Amino acid sequence: MSDTQVTRPSLFYIECLRFIAVIAVVGIHVLGPYRELIPSLAWHQWLPAVSLNAMSRWAVPIFMMISGALLLSDRRPFDCGYYLSRRLAKVLLPFIAWTVIYAVVAGFHDGRWSWTITESLLAHANNQHTWYHLWFFYDFIPLYFVIPLLAPLLHKMDHQRVLLLLAAWLLLTLMHWLKVETPLRQNIILYSGYLVVGWYLFNHEQKPYLRFWLMTGLATLGFNVLGSVYYIWQQGEYSSVFMGYKSLNTVVIAMSLFVLVKAYAEKVPNGWRPMIKTVSKYSFGIYLVHPLFLIPVRHLDYGIYQWFGHSSIALPVLMAIVLLLALGLSWLFTRSVFTRWLVP
Repeated sequence: MSDTQVTRPSLFYIECLRFIAVIAVVGIHVLGPYRELIPSLAWHQWLPAVSLNAMSRWAVPIFMMISGALLLSDRRPFDCGYYLSRRLAKVLLPFIAWTVIYAVVAGFHDGRWSWTITESLLAHANNQHTWYHLWFFYDFIPLYFVIPLLAPLLHKMDHQRVLLLLAAWLLLTLMHWLKVETPLRQNIILYSGYLVVGWYLFNHEQKPYLRFWLMTGLATLGFNVLGSVYYIWQQGEYSSVFMGYKSLNTVVIAMSLFVLVKAYAEKVPNGWRPMIKTVSKYSFGIYLVHPLFLIPVRHLDYGIYQWFGHSSIALPVLMAIVLLLALGLSWLFTRSVFTRWLVP
């Protein structure tokens, strides 16, 4: 290891990262329908939605970086049985259960429930998620088989070789964004990079470079927002060309945010900490259940977005409401031994 490695700091910043990441995920899903509505909306209506979307794409990468930071830093002897039954199963079993739950929910249409719809979704669930947010698990669960192989390699690699590995991954994310054809543009490779960079930033001090990370993060975030707004303005329809989870711009924003939150989390006032810790504790549950509360919201015939008069009001208000409802439902699930495993 490099001599810049430090002892494990307070993990409150990890809780802060989970807190802001789950809020960002809720925001992305709240604004979802605006993507299709762009051609029929005035620019000042879709601008807040597009801007929020462009500013929030680091959310899923942050969750992956947290997993890499914590799991790859574990130096205890590897126990395959424990890892599969306690680590992997903690994610896999809820995923399977919620896949079935959302397939059943999707079967409700026009006031009636159709077994045919549910059956079709379940029949294709091996390759296609039954609800939009469950895509995450199709890429995240395979990473649990990468982590035990990566950990011993990283622990033995010297600092310069790790930096070379990260540089190669950053180059690959740029190639992916530019659509350069290469057999290395595989999800498991691109997402595994988030594990490594999360581990690296967790274990290596970046305080001397905070100004660099701040300026780089802000510049890339501005590039995302301005680029997305300009491109959508020109095309007249939604485009995610600047918002890919596996693209260099998103990687840089996620890295910058990780470093900055790590550096400044301890400055958070004590009065805010219980709220942050609570949302962080239930963040996985919030991720899993919050789309249930968005079903009526995203049903455009109900006109819920229009109740607020403008998207700049609708989005933050609906985000807060959905977040609180999802937090409450997650908490209720944890009250019973029969349901707590659904929101670990």
